[in-house]
Amino acid sequence: MAITYPRTLPTATGIRNVDLGAVNSVAYSQSPFTFAGQAQASAGQMWQATVTLPPMKREDAAVWVSWLISLRGQFKTFLMGDPSSPAPQGLASVLPGLPVVNGAGQTGETLNITGASASKNSWLKAGDYIQLGSGSTATLHRVLEDANTNASGQTTLSLWPHIRTAPSSGATVTVNNAVGRWRLASNETNWSVNEASIYGISFTAMEAI
Repeated sequence: MAITYPRTLPTATGIRNVDLGAVNSVAYSQSPFTFAGQAQASAGQMWQATVTLPPMKREDAAVWVSWLISLRGQFKTFLMGDPSSPAPQGLASVLPGLPVVNGAGQTGETLNITGASASKNSWLKAGDYIQLGSGSTATLHRVLEDANTNASGQTTLSLWPHIRTAPSSGATVTVNNAVGRWRLASNETNWSVNEASIYGISFTAMEAI
């Protein structure tokens, strides 16, 4: 059967450690005499991650190594979220409602939504994640400020990274198990095996934009 992309993460094992990073494209110049500086922000914003898997035997390692090789270096993509935060801290974890995008043409750092549970303080909290789109259009965003909903189930989310492509009005806003689309940061796939046939596997990735 043909492999379809973006791929989901294997479930043969969990993940031992993830180092997540938020990269901003900012040019900064500083005077060597006064140390006064000037910053100029560009549009670029991107997730990056280093994923370390637990030590494993050959059976589980075969699943992970085959998955990594199937990505063909930086060519193909996969879906991943923050494994430490599958559910929001806010009330949306248990009272999500049916949140959707409220209005067409929204790009940038904020998103108006509707259909959330009404009149809830901290429906989402700073540090929670949402997902827009799915599959090849999935993007992962972190909520930067607590979001309270009004009596109509509406709120405005402050997000990073900014929204690059405007979602359709009425498009689903995923608040549980949010994922985005990633690609490997290198075209090389490496793994190690010790004398006890224990495998060590790690990989770096960046947001697929």
